[in-house]
Amino acid sequence: MRRAFGIVFQDPSLDDELTAAENMELHGVLYGVPRAQRRERVEALLRFVGLWERRDDYVKRFSGGMKRRLEIARALQHRPRILFLDEPTSGLDPQTRNQIWEFIRELCREQHVTVFFTTHYMEEAERVADRIAVIDHGRIVAEGTAAALRQQTGGRTLEDAFIALTGRSIRETEAAPVDRMRMTRQVWRGRR
Repeated sequence: MRRAFGIVFQDPSLDDELTAAENMELHGVLYGVPRAQRRERVEALLRFVGLWERRDDYVKRFSGGMKRRLEIARALQHRPRILFLDEPTSGLDPQTRNQIWEFIRELCREQHVTVFFTTHYMEEAERVADRIAVIDHGRIVAEGTAAALRQQTGGRTLEDAFIALTGRSIRETEAAPVDRMRMTRQVWRGRR
């Protein structure tokens, strides 16, 4: 089942002390991609995301957009049919965000990969997604095209529709266990 999908987490998951090619190689080994296919796919994917010329550079020297493109390429190395992207453009500048979405559209067209993504940028969801699910407190409260959601709520924009469906109050969310662990680790590192 794990081979059927690829995932790009919201938080960076690359090893900054490895090169782009080494990050790709490690992922291929973990997913059991045969050596000959790994080399072929690494080159093809790094070319596809425009990082082939930077394959021997350490990831710690990459911009946020370059890292995100590398994470997407890495998630595709084992040729998944479904790709999950968690906040793929969070914190990126508009040019890089547009480049990422153009890349993802091309991926869907050329490799027929189904993409599920989460975003808080309603204009992105409206522009990119074929179908949208609005989630509130972990439950889907509405689903459909952007136009259908706007019509259902009488909203002028998808953001208007989202607010109509989920309310105007600011959410207080509790940190997940992994977030609490990270915060604790940072505190302990600061005490050394």
